[in-house]
Amino acid sequence: MRNAPRIYNLFPRLLGPMDRWVEWCRHAASLLFDWVYINPFHYPGFSGSLYAIKDYQKLNPLFLPEARPAGEDDLGSLRAFVGAARDTGVRLMMDLVINHTAKDSELVRARPDWFLRDPDGGVKSPSAIDPADARRVTVWGDLGEVDNHGSSDRENLWRFWERLVEDYARLGFEGFRCDAAYQVPAALWSRVIAAARRVNPDCLFFAETLGCRLEDIVALQGAGFDCIASSSKWWNFSDAWCLEQHSQFRSLAPSVSFPETHDTARLAAETGGLAPVQVQRYAFAAMFSAGILMPIGYEYGFRRKLDVVRTSPADMEEPSFDIRPAVREINVLKQTFPILSSEGLVEALWGLDGPVLCLRKSWGDERLLAVINKDWREPRHVAIGAIAALLGGGPVAQIWPRGGRVEGLWERTLGPAEVVMFRAGSAPVSAPAAD
Repeated sequence: MRNAPRIYNLFPRLLGPMDRWVEWCRHAASLLFDWVYINPFHYPGFSGSLYAIKDYQKLNPLFLPEARPAGEDDLGSLRAFVGAARDTGVRLMMDLVINHTAKDSELVRARPDWFLRDPDGGVKSPSAIDPADARRVTVWGDLGEVDNHGSSDRENLWRFWERLVEDYARLGFEGFRCDAAYQVPAALWSRVIAAARRVNPDCLFFAETLGCRLEDIVALQGAGFDCIASSSKWWNFSDAWCLEQHSQFRSLAPSVSFPETHDTARLAAETGGLAPVQVQRYAFAAMFSAGILMPIGYEYGFRRKLDVVRTSPADMEEPSFDIRPAVREINVLKQTFPILSSEGLVEALWGLDGPVLCLRKSWGDERLLAVINKDWREPRHVAIGAIAALLGGGPVAQIWPRGGRVEGLWERTLGPAEVVMFRAGSAPVSAPAAD
């Protein structure tokens, strides 16, 4: 489905020069991801942060190819990479960062009216208040906050963003992950999205909306976004907030879940390298939301946090484990069954306050049951007397792990962190085997 991307996050600082990126695009395609998302690759400001962009038309020197033809400019190198990556079978998604730039951006000098000012007249840095403690304020001193709302030269500013996205759409980027989307006017997003789709009508726009209130997302409705970010990564399988939030947001836009991102700690580091938990959280994210995102190295249990300033190729790790077969099989299921690529209704039938959680997802005439052992260390016995009745009748199949038709009583002991999924609905009853 158009709005249900399966995204592999290629973190450029971990790989270095872009001629090394193509093999990872091929790797992503082999796991049946259809998108490769790349964090900002533009020329950075003094901090070196990927998200402190100094020049949108130049590449970060860290990512220039190790060998490129004489006379080839930065955009020529990028164009060559895009062509090679698309030949692997994936579509490319880039970060679109338009709510701030590097404080030493060329635009600060050339277009001073495009930026907010602090009380002393300097360029204002964005900040955030800790919701748990209003006394704690984080200020990003390397960034300058763009005045997309009230600039006296707003029309030229907005046209600059339109031309930027048109340029990258022409280069071959078909997806845009819109950083801090809720901090940018919906009217501007509407123009930017329309500009990209004049170049390529199939461009996909993914709004990064983590931390949003419902009204923030409602305000973005109508701008043209295909999907928004889900907060399900932080769910402990017990508190009600995640299901309540999903129920509120699912009618606004399809969501993208993830087991970790470049902004979070590595799950393998948090668990001490428990591969079953790695599979559990990927399977849950895949069933919960229409879309899925997985960062580079998750499949191998990488533990070093991806850092937008400090990560380098020296941080590449040896695998702690290899869950590629599970990731690929789950992606096969998302390809096969519409309910796994849709923003259905998700309910807890039982287990929010117990060791085993049972979730039911409904979409059209399909129903899905996910039974999750929350315990990372101990097995748990489960017996379900009438799965067909729980799923509204009709033939039921165990689709993860593959188990065929289920009739009457289903009973087994779940391993630590194990997830089992059942499906009822129109044909096909089971998915084709992964190659």
